[in-house]
Amino acid sequence: MTDNDKNNNANEEVKDSSKRKFLKDASIATGGVVGGVLLGGYFGNPFKSETTTTTDEDKEKVDFSETRQFFKREEDFEVLSIATERIFPKDDNGPGAIALGVPYFIDKQLAGPWGENAKMYMKRPFQKDENPLTNGDMFLQGVRKINDVSKEQYDGDFVDLDTEQQNDILEAFEQDEVDMGRVSSATFFTRLIQSTLEGVYSDPMYGGNKNMQGWAMKQYPGPRMSNINLVDKGFEAIEELDIKSLKTH
Repeated sequence: MTDNDKNNNANEEVKDSSKRKFLKDASIATGGVVGGVLLGGYFGNPFKSETTTTTDEDKEKVDFSETRQFFKREEDFEVLSIATERIFPKDDNGPGAIALGVPYFIDKQLAGPWGENAKMYMKRPFQKDENPLTNGDMFLQGVRKINDVSKEQYDGDFVDLDTEQQNDILEAFEQDEVDMGRVSSATFFTRLIQSTLEGVYSDPMYGGNKNMQGWAMKQYPGPRMSNINLVDKGFEAIEELDIKSLKTH
C-alpha cells in the first residue's frame, strides 16, 4: 500500500467517525446552526463525499400519498426534496432525508404558523440587518433560485443534474455566493439545514422521522414520562427499549 493510499484510508476513517459521532449526539438534532457551516463542521467537506449520491431508487421512495400543503408546484417540491437529500444523504448509517419524509415535514411547517412567522413582529420599520421575509417566502424564493442557478450554470433543472453539480450549487448558497435579493443565500441555506435536521429527528407526529428511523440511528427510544426505573441499569437498558413516538403513548 502506498503512502497516498494510507492517507486516503485515514481520511475516510476520520470522516466516518465524525458522522457516527454526529448521529449519536442527541444534542445536535435541534441545536444551533451558525452561519451555514454546520455541515462543513461535522462532515469535513460534505459535498464531496462519495456516499452522498441520489439514485432513482431514492426518488422512488418518496411517499406521494402524502398531500402537499404549501408547495403548489411539484417542481418546487422536487427541488426541495433533492436539496434535503444532499444535506442528509442515505448511507451505511441509515436512510436519507427523502426516505425519512423530511420534504413533507418542511412543507407542513411552511403551511402553518412557522411559515408565516406568526409569532414574530413583521411590520415596518425594520432594523438594518433584519430579514423582512417570512419563512414561507424565503423557502419558495430559495428553491426557485436553486433551479434558476442550475439552468444558468448547467442548462438543466436541478433535479436532473448529477450529484457533483447539485453539490456545487448548494455549496455556492452556503458560501453566500448567490444573490437572493432581500435575504442572503447563506441565511436561506442555514434555515434549510436546520429544517432538514428537525425533519430527520422530530417526533413522527409532525410529518418527518418516518417510521422513527431517525431516532433508531441515534439509539433514541423516544419521549417517555420517566426513565427513573432505568437509572441503575446503564445505557444498555435504554438501547433495548422499544422506540415510541408521542402518537404511540
